[in-house]
Amino acid sequence: MATVLSLSGSPSATSRTARLLRHLDARLTAQGHHVVPLDVRTLPAAALLGADFSHPAIVRAKALVEQADGLVVGTPVYKAAYSGLLKSLLDLLPQYALAGKTVLPLATGGTTAHVLAIDYALRPVLSSMGAAHIVQGWFTLDKDITVEPDGGVSVAAGAAEALEQVVDQFSAALGHTTVLATAS
Repeated sequence: MATVLSLSGSPSATSRTARLLRHLDARLTAQGHHVVPLDVRTLPAAALLGADFSHPAIVRAKALVEQADGLVVGTPVYKAAYSGLLKSLLDLLPQYALAGKTVLPLATGGTTAHVLAIDYALRPVLSSMGAAHIVQGWFTLDKDITVEPDGGVSVAAGAAEALEQVVDQFSAALGHTTVLATAS
């Protein structure tokens, strides 16, 4: 079907955000999509902070974005906004890097006070980068994500149902976008 870049903007190696994304990647894979995970924290800090557009890791990240039909963009919320780490990568991408792409924004955080970070902080940036379609995003409370001993996650029932719904909507939108892209 479609190629999906699953992009985690968390700086933490033990991130609930990244683990949640990997959990959702499995659902997208089961729906027939080819999912490529990318944890921004694995990119060289000097290249990100120094805006080294020619660094091989940055060039590879740009290529992954370019090759993707859609992106799942996940971030923890800090100070009512998406992570600075995610911002540093987005700043290194071309202005219209998301043109023609379907995007699913996801966020995690400790309190519902941060729910609007998706719509007021992340969505405008994704839109300004030319995303063809930004599907309804979802905010998941940290307390609803339990890290299992094997490194996987379990998600509280209500949150799990909502996440499945937004992932399914994203998957359907990807199918529609892919059909439109091949028809033109």
